[in-house]
Amino acid sequence: MKVTKAIIPAAGLGTRFLPTSKSVPKELLPVLDKPLIQYGIEELVGAGIDHIIIVTSPSKVALKTYFQRNTYLEQLLVNSGNHNHLNAIRELSTLADITFIEQEQPLGLGHAIIEAASKVGEDPFVVALPDDVILPTQQESNITEKMIAYFDDHGTSTVAVKEVPIEHTERFGIVQTDHSNRRFRKITALVEKPLPHEAPSNLAIVGRYVFTPELFTCLKRTQYGSNSEIQLTDGMALLLETQPLYAYQFLGEHLDGGTPLSLVIASLRMALHRADTHSYMHAELTRLLANS
Repeated sequence: MKVTKAIIPAAGLGTRFLPTSKSVPKELLPVLDKPLIQYGIEELVGAGIDHIIIVTSPSKVALKTYFQRNTYLEQLLVNSGNHNHLNAIRELSTLADITFIEQEQPLGLGHAIIEAASKVGEDPFVVALPDDVILPTQQESNITEKMIAYFDDHGTSTVAVKEVPIEHTERFGIVQTDHSNRRFRKITALVEKPLPHEAPSNLAIVGRYVFTPELFTCLKRTQYGSNSEIQLTDGMALLLETQPLYAYQFLGEHLDGGTPLSLVIASLRMALHRADTHSYMHAELTRLLANS
């Protein structure tokens, strides 16, 4: 079946961003001039997704508000002739069919995905983590589109991966694959945040996935793990027992919005990546480094 639905888990407490995240959802913190979550949604829409389920928490009212129309603000922009900003905020409410579901308790990424099962039904679906922004390349403008195309051809669940330094494996879910040199490789094992000496490889899972609906059954069978949470990687390991699972080593650069410092770095990289901001940012960084 065609992949047209996606889940964005956005119910986390964002404790690394406290005190800011006490009132501002982490997903709305900006990378340059757009919030983290918007980059993921635009990528999904560009890949052909037309129904997005955002799993959020009861306290994150601002997430819903962000994607709703604000007629008062629109009228102010009309009166001032600010058509660029007017078009930008109007577009937010028409990007896709967005449904919000509340996760009452923070019981992990796997649990957040289970919460969206009734909206997905028996269809294949994408999971996109809003912390992860992928810069496109000339060879690969949209990694979700690439992964969906592979699913269309092979019908197998797929996860995005990148190489990380071996000393960083305990920050990620890590996969072991076959020894082919293809971009899409069959996964033979998964481990959640292994210590470097226990890691089966240095291929880390990044927040883009395409799943068959059988993942929901596996997640419902998954035992609560660390911090009394249902881990997505554990559910994927159960899925691997009955279905093939593939890793896609993508070409684009991964920007991590998961910590305050990495969010600053993501904004700097985005500014250097974009043609309209590259020259200014390059000059400013050169000046700052010269004076540091």
